[in-house]
Amino acid sequence: MSEKSILPFGDPILRKKAKPVAELNSKTLKLLDDMVETLYAREGRAGLAAPQVGILRKLIVMDCGEGLIELINPEVMALSGEQMGTEACLSFPGYFGYVKRAHYIKLSTLNRQGNRIILEAEGYLARCMQHEIDHLNGLLFVDHVHEKWLYHEQTQQRIDVLQVIRLTNQGGV
Repeated sequence: MSEKSILPFGDPILRKKAKPVAELNSKTLKLLDDMVETLYAREGRAGLAAPQVGILRKLIVMDCGEGLIELINPEVMALSGEQMGTEACLSFPGYFGYVKRAHYIKLSTLNRQGNRIILEAEGYLARCMQHEIDHLNGLLFVDHVHEKWLYHEQTQQRIDVLQVIRLTNQGGV
């Protein structure tokens, strides 16, 4: 396994849509392993999508405190309810914003063995799943920020989210 570099906000790859994984082969499984190592090497992490490491494939690894979850070609089947909470991103370290998401998610995904499984989640785990699936579609959490500010984790200094979105759409922060 090897740790991957995480692309920063502004990298144009983060705005592109990922393609489905066509075949679960040794290369795909190694990428999942590398993503897991990368995820666990970061402080304050919850999830990592393949586009964040420069690979436009529908792969996600996450651990929101209940153990490792791997999603391969996830498809959202249902969303319901509402929750508001803070979100941050490994591609934009040190900042967070308030985002409204569905409280419940039901999705279909492949596991490592290539079997289709159904997962359901509520609360924080549902939030994390939606955040990471957005990465597969070229969306970033700043696209959903409820108010117009992002906040720096340590100083609480705020920056205008519209400026950030403009920069991320132009390919540079």
